[in-house]
Amino acid sequence: MANELLQPGTPAPDFELPVGPGETVKLSDYRGQPVVLVFYPADWSSVCSDQVSLYNNMLDMFAEHDAQLLGISVDNFFSHQAFAEDRGLEFPLLADFEPKGEVSRKYGAYNTDYGQSQRALFVIDSDGVIRWSYLSPMGENPGADGILNALDDLDES
Repeated sequence: MANELLQPGTPAPDFELPVGPGETVKLSDYRGQPVVLVFYPADWSSVCSDQVSLYNNMLDMFAEHDAQLLGISVDNFFSHQAFAEDRGLEFPLLADFEPKGEVSRKYGAYNTDYGQSQRALFVIDSDGVIRWSYLSPMGENPGADGILNALDDLDES
């Protein structure tokens, strides 16, 4: 099972995760702009492939909101690099690999029964506060409507 998913109004826990050999990404590096965190179970699974490919095709829509998209799973960065290259992904995939699921756990998005991230989405505002979160059933692609609605809400506030 998982912890309680972090809810809107909660400060987003900062983290630093590898994106490649000797290269890391910190959430706090994006302070001043919205961030969309996409926790997903595994590279190469069919639903995950569809989900991240959809978001990749929508990068221009996220850019209209100045939002940075970050994908996170417990796969290592070598898997992420091969997956991103195979799927033509143009946004960072971060390896929550060691200690396994540490960041997923902080966000309440880790499933201890399966040893992987759940399919969870977060929209974080420019001040680092979660403004929207959603936990999708494992076998379902949550799409992007909720993300886009949350980004629209940020623009209006």
